Amino acid sequence: MKFPALSTSKTLNFPANLMEKQKIPFQIFLRKISVQGKTNRSGKSVQALSKNNSGSISTTVTEERDRVFDSLRNDKGWIHFVGIGGCGLSALAMFALKQGYEVSGSDIEWSSFMDGLQEAGALLHIGHSVENMQRNAASRLPDAIVVSSAIPQHNVEILYAKSVGVPVYKRDHWLGKLTEGYNLIAVSGSHGKSTTASMLAYVLDGMGDNLTAVVGAHVPQFSGGNIIFGDGWNFVLEADEYDGCFLGLSPYIAIVTNLDWEHVDIFQNEEAVKATFRKFLSRIRVGGHLILCGDSEGAYSLLTDGKQPIGLHNWSGLRSRPLEKCSNSYNITTYGTTSFNDWHASSIRPNLNGGCDYTLCHQGCSVVDISLQIPGVHNVLNSLAVIATVVTLFSDQSPINNTINRVSLHLNNFIGIKRRFEMIGTIYGCHIYDDYAHHPTEVSAVIQAARQRFPNKSLLVVFQPHTYSRLAALKDDFANALRDADRVVVTEVYAAREIDEQNVGGRELAATIIGPPSEYIPSLDDVVDKLAFQISEKPHRNIIVLTLGAADEIHHQNFVLMGRGQFMKVTGIARKLSLHLSNDTVDIRHELFNPQNARKQ
Repeated sequence: MKFPALSTSKTLNFPANLMEKQKIPFQIFLRKISVQGKTNRSGKSVQALSKNNSGSISTTVTEERDRVFDSLRNDKGWIHFVGIGGCGLSALAMFALKQGYEVSGSDIEWSSFMDGLQEAGALLHIGHSVENMQRNAASRLPDAIVVSSAIPQHNVEILYAKSVGVPVYKRDHWLGKLTEGYNLIAVSGSHGKSTTASMLAYVLDGMGDNLTAVVGAHVPQFSGGNIIFGDGWNFVLEADEYDGCFLGLSPYIAIVTNLDWEHVDIFQNEEAVKATFRKFLSRIRVGGHLILCGDSEGAYSLLTDGKQPIGLHNWSGLRSRPLEKCSNSYNITTYGTTSFNDWHASSIRPNLNGGCDYTLCHQGCSVVDISLQIPGVHNVLNSLAVIATVVTLFSDQSPINNTINRVSLHLNNFIGIKRRFEMIGTIYGCHIYDDYAHHPTEVSAVIQAARQRFPNKSLLVVFQPHTYSRLAALKDDFANALRDADRVVVTEVYAAREIDEQNVGGRELAATIIGPPSEYIPSLDDVVDKLAFQISEKPHRNIIVLTLGAADEIHHQNFVLMGRGQFMKVTGIARKLSLHLSNDTVDIRHELFNPQNARKQ
């Protein structure tokens, strides 16, 4: 998805006719359902969580798992999470702890998410073993186990659970049951889910909504790290398409931030991604709402096969494409940077805080200026999704301009999430930032954000490709995205769950990049050594080092170490580089490679 250039103009206007906009009847529907659900959240949802035509045996298994889940909800039993160190499952484990369940879990390595779980009372294991699920000489077993999408079905703990009759839940079924009875707001999309869900939850929390939220990233402004645990009706959830995980949900509001060919190990092509998202949209409850980025060609294409919208006034200003009528229907609202969307941003420009300002427009009319602390047009789009969602939720409770003013205040205070253009440190005139970007669209977006915040500084990008399959499928797109840097270093591929069957690696990517000087340095340790020498040799050159990637050393556990008279939080390769440059007295190799410090997410 192409992002527009930043503007330097400013406008501000509140149109009188904004108050005359027809209110959406959606919230009335939500509250009626909520009142029914309040008395018994363990009851069945208005829609079946899954449509299984595989026969009575599968139906019986599903019904039994539902019975066990409902029993667990009442009795607060023991839940064991397999793959608990990941961002998604760790959030569910923390949520279970908050609900009063006994929680244990296992993973092959330690992660920063596991620190908080251990402090909260979870019993954690490194490595997968039958013994992880046995207590009192194997006389006591978990009441259920929940399994990460990244865990193979031949995992020893899964096989053992099935052999002794312990119900096994994949994440999709568990999430579906967990969110029953709530006004579920599911934030989906190929990119931007974590930031948008976090931003939305932060704004709603700031506005006094006693919501629940589960996000797949650490949010510094959440006291719970990656969850908010409330007792209200709204539930904000990062809804992941990987392995069809979001197909177990029945949202009242579904947000689609964009759609790209991602998770190429699961989806054969972009059409396969679209097919899965169409199934997800079919899960929106009758009378619900779809909030979609109209700038994303992939996301917008979903509307051609979507349900006929209720609010035709929302549709009249959009591109004229035929829609198939369906027996069920939901409202549709679009957002973006172009004026055909219901909500759009104009006059996008950098601000003095290093973020973005823009003028919010509704159906072509300027409304108010919005100011963000976080940079990049992609974050402007994320904030538009939040605005559209909050207005939908509260449209019948207060004047729209009052709602937008309150949203604007909290958007301005949102500082972002971990590993999304995260400031690591500054030393010798070198600013070090770290980002989770591991797809060409994300790489392009974060480089643009860096250019926005530091227009006059040289940009050095260190990129660690994530999985061989993604690199093989998108190598040329990666090369095009990385050419916007001033210099590029590519490391060896982080294989994750894969083996190298593609014959494409970091060396091939580095050779493909046209424009900036690019080199292949396989080892992250060697990258640190070389960059530290070059930066310290010629200090104060006003250079930006941006480390990009989803795994390996790039996202080791955060911790604080002393560096030249100041504490500096650093992570992964950015952490190593900061320490290498800044620490005169500490044996860096000892600190970085001490097994107690070398915990991976």
